[in-house]
Amino acid sequence: MTLSNASHLSRGLAGLLFLLLAVFPCWAADRSGAAAKSGEPTDSKAQKTFANAKAWEQHRNPAAAVEDYRKANKQDGGHCAECIRRAYKLATGIGDYKNAEAVVRESLPAAESEAEKATLHYLAAAALQQQGINSKKEQCFSESCEELRFALQLRPDLVLAHFALGVSLAHLHQDDAARAEFTSFLDRDSSSPDLRERAGRYRERIELARARMAPPFSVTTLDGQHISLDSLAGKVVLIDFWATWCGPCREALPHVREIARKFEGQPFVVLSVSMDRDEAKWKDFIAANGMTWMQYRDGYFTGPVSTLFAVKAIPSTFTIDADGVLEDQHVGDASVEGKIKKLIARAVEVANHKPVVADEKSAGKLN
Repeated sequence: MTLSNASHLSRGLAGLLFLLLAVFPCWAADRSGAAAKSGEPTDSKAQKTFANAKAWEQHRNPAAAVEDYRKANKQDGGHCAECIRRAYKLATGIGDYKNAEAVVRESLPAAESEAEKATLHYLAAAALQQQGINSKKEQCFSESCEELRFALQLRPDLVLAHFALGVSLAHLHQDDAARAEFTSFLDRDSSSPDLRERAGRYRERIELARARMAPPFSVTTLDGQHISLDSLAGKVVLIDFWATWCGPCREALPHVREIARKFEGQPFVVLSVSMDRDEAKWKDFIAANGMTWMQYRDGYFTGPVSTLFAVKAIPSTFTIDADGVLEDQHVGDASVEGKIKKLIARAVEVANHKPVVADEKSAGKLN
């Protein structure tokens, strides 16, 4: 079973990418002109280039699409919000954070409002933060902090910037300053329950802000449970992305069922996330196959949880330790049971306040 996006995911989840969807709509709304509602270019040449970029995107050539979206934005005088949105998301999606930063830099001179400038500085900070995570260069985190402070000067109500600033400061090991930013976020935010849980955990355990954390999310499962990832802290979590129409997923089902049965009653949960669009078929399949663990239907690859985990192919599985640190495994690999067993043992030791000797790999993820 292939975890095709693990490399990009592991590089990015400790940072800002899971916050961007909250920012882009506000950015587009700040744009003015004839195409304000769609954010698409109004210049005729730019419209043709924009169409070419969309075609590249449809043909799964994101690098070419990024270049044409950037070209279309230039032809439109730097006013094409949709060009920048698409180019930025595609660039970050393929791990090209330098290009993502360049996309934003090109748009800053044409920014017309303080709110728009603030959002662009925020997006530049996000790209810089990811570069810092990948390259482990302090300069990237320092520049990210500068961009975030610019954003907050221009737009004090951009509370997400406090969360992001806390992450960059934590990577710079300015722990007291990082805690202050997470506190600022918690004091000001009233609309992001998942991030509030995460910010609270980061404030209490600042080393987690430097870890390869799984993205925060919340879902309501088939049996009516409302769960968030951070509410499962202290438990090892196996997330299995699948669908009833996926042959390899059906082949893996007995193994997933066995894992759920084997570790029942221990600090461990399985969450199956379905790509099925047909709710009735999904429910019938679960009932017929005795899938008694937590079930959630995301609807397709464009669903909120699938998007957060950058899932492009199924079956894809993710193992998350009791701290929320992302581990990736292949469910088809028998060694996953041994890995889960070790993670559960560590979770039990922590719960019992016993000293834990982290292996070299685990220790590296928290540095």
